[in-house]
Amino acid sequence: MPNDHKPGTPTHRPSTKALSDSSLSPDNQHQIDPARRKVISGMGIATMASLLGVHAIPYHRNMPPGLIPVAFADGSTSLAVEGKEGLLVLNDRPVNAETPPHLLDDEITPTSRHFIRNNGVPPSDVDAEAWELVIDGVVDKPLTLSINDLKKNFEVVTRDLVIECGGNGRAFFNPPASGNQWTYGAVACSSWTGVRLADVLNAAGVKPEAVYTAHYGADTHLSGKPDKLPISRGVPIAKAMSDENLIAFAMNGEALHPMNGAPLRLVVPGWPGSCSQKWLKRIQLRDVVHDGPKMTGTSYRVPNRPVAPGEKVDKEDFIIIERMPVKSLITHPATDTQIGGNSVEVRGHAWSGDRSIQGVALSIDFGATWIEAELSEPTNPAAWQHFRLDVKFPQAGYYEIWAKATDSEGVSQPFGIAWNPKGYLNNSYHRIAIRVG
Repeated sequence: MPNDHKPGTPTHRPSTKALSDSSLSPDNQHQIDPARRKVISGMGIATMASLLGVHAIPYHRNMPPGLIPVAFADGSTSLAVEGKEGLLVLNDRPVNAETPPHLLDDEITPTSRHFIRNNGVPPSDVDAEAWELVIDGVVDKPLTLSINDLKKNFEVVTRDLVIECGGNGRAFFNPPASGNQWTYGAVACSSWTGVRLADVLNAAGVKPEAVYTAHYGADTHLSGKPDKLPISRGVPIAKAMSDENLIAFAMNGEALHPMNGAPLRLVVPGWPGSCSQKWLKRIQLRDVVHDGPKMTGTSYRVPNRPVAPGEKVDKEDFIIIERMPVKSLITHPATDTQIGGNSVEVRGHAWSGDRSIQGVALSIDFGATWIEAELSEPTNPAAWQHFRLDVKFPQAGYYEIWAKATDSEGVSQPFGIAWNPKGYLNNSYHRIAIRVG
């Protein structure tokens, strides 16, 4: 993918020249009202510190020009969904909601804190006993399977798997990109139980001409038209046959939550969450790249070359997003925390598509220096990895903690990524605000 490059000096702070480009602007780190941004950007350090409720910003000389402190970022509103706690609503038709980073501190994401991403109207009839899954298309033997058939005829496995929306981080692009304005919380790593997708496809007999899957769910289009699908995406056969993909019927040891695809869904970790069809009813194997809703045009696609911020790109110049990029998330402490002492334990997670993480580094001086955090091994392939570090602060004042992960191929998160029209794949550093003393 376009952002899978190896930086020459991964721990070097971005140059002033690079930061002056709007595609890499600090403004794309947080969505702030333009008028408010103008006022903040014109403040002196003393005024800024005063508004932050501290006497000093110790490393202010390292702050990139135009940087807007994380503490000035706007918030959102709470969403009340049965079985979900503390999620932030992005829109209600369809329902989409993200989880604040500090509520993702668990090593395995509780069902109550798993984000919601809908494209249509969820089905009202989700009787697990009567549910059937069809496997057809270019196969030797089409199958119709109940959930009990899946449990009886295939090995049942449980795995911790990351699902992340391809638009996670869209809110931080400048100029703005259309779509749900996700910040950080359209990601989760729950424990999923089901059967391997590859085992089921092998049982149907994958014909040599099969090149792509096509996934179909029971959700309906917002227009109410029965002949329109809200979304139907797929993956190349090679990805579909990977061992980590599941047809899942349980989440964290219980039945799936209705907003997370009950009673049956795909989990295709490491690729955009849109590949993990919810309310799964059919998997069709095709001899062409699937062209269902949200597979064509600019949906879940990025330009095939670097483009200038705001540049118009022809539809034929977009390519399908496959693996998700390297990323990290600070989950403790919550941003805008006030601490009384001079140290705090910092915790979080890191992940990188279908790769593992080799290191996570933290900075408290706006990227001038970095400290390696302790990093755990993944519980299984395609699970996120946890990091922690006791961070000490030299004096009282306002600080930002920045996190940067590096994956098993040596690819690190950038300070800011190149702009793209749909606001996908934003894996810039996660930043939180801390007030000390």
